[in-house]
Amino acid sequence: MRILDRLSCCLVLFLAIGALPARAAATCPFISAQELAGAMPALKWSLISNQDGRGCIYQAGRGDTMMLTVFRNPDKDRAKELYATFVRTLGERMPLSAVAGIGEDGQRGITAANAQRQEASIVALSGEYILQIAVYPIARRSDEALLGPVTQLARVAIGHMGRTSDRFGDCEWLMPADADGFLDKSTLQVQRTGANSCMMFDGEANTMTVAVITTSRETAVNMMKRLGPCQHVAIPELGREAFGEHSCTKGNGNAVNIFVWKNGRQASILFAPVKPHPESGSVEHLKAVAARVYGKL
Repeated sequence: MRILDRLSCCLVLFLAIGALPARAAATCPFISAQELAGAMPALKWSLISNQDGRGCIYQAGRGDTMMLTVFRNPDKDRAKELYATFVRTLGERMPLSAVAGIGEDGQRGITAANAQRQEASIVALSGEYILQIAVYPIARRSDEALLGPVTQLARVAIGHMGRTSDRFGDCEWLMPADADGFLDKSTLQVQRTGANSCMMFDGEANTMTVAVITTSRETAVNMMKRLGPCQHVAIPELGREAFGEHSCTKGNGNAVNIFVWKNGRQASILFAPVKPHPESGSVEHLKAVAARVYGKL
């Protein structure tokens, strides 16, 4: 279960990274504008980000937010485990009820009237995929009038989950050889979480990730100079904008992160062990992985 919890957290992290470039996406692969309007005619949604095949973020005129997320798993058994985690977590925020006709199993609910953050959510399981749709209304309560359309939207979107760019087994940024010295290769999983992000994780939930964003050299340099809870070290052999972070006093103090920039793109290469590791607090070994990523930018 620790692997699945960590996988969920990393996917959420990639969603946040993917949203950094200030460019609105034109389409969502899981539901068209016409299908969205048909399912939720009372609200006019604008697509503000297509998270590279892993989900879509929408906003309505009064500030309501909707997040549609697709999680792909290595197999059906893993999907069932992760789905159980999602249901348990959602059940901590709101009472849930089963919903029929959406995948193999579905649960939905709304927060209490006095909840600080109002939410209407549905999560559904289908094969190796999990679909989650959450709407966060502003200045009004979540109710059945909102949950009903969210449910209808899920009935449409669940049939399109195969369009995700998430896949297991290969990655354009990382190879199994990059795990040497970092991850247990006998339990290694390689996952492509989008065109610009990949991760590898092992049976102990140690994780290595790469995320690439489009950004200016000025932004990369400013990141290099920022003050924060981590120790910084310059890596001039990978460019004047390259630096590493380690020994953080907040977050995972065992993690090490390297940032490199080239051709208008910045890559983050992160190794995050769950407990102290021989490579904790050092960028020396990770530089070899970062150099291979740098060569692909």
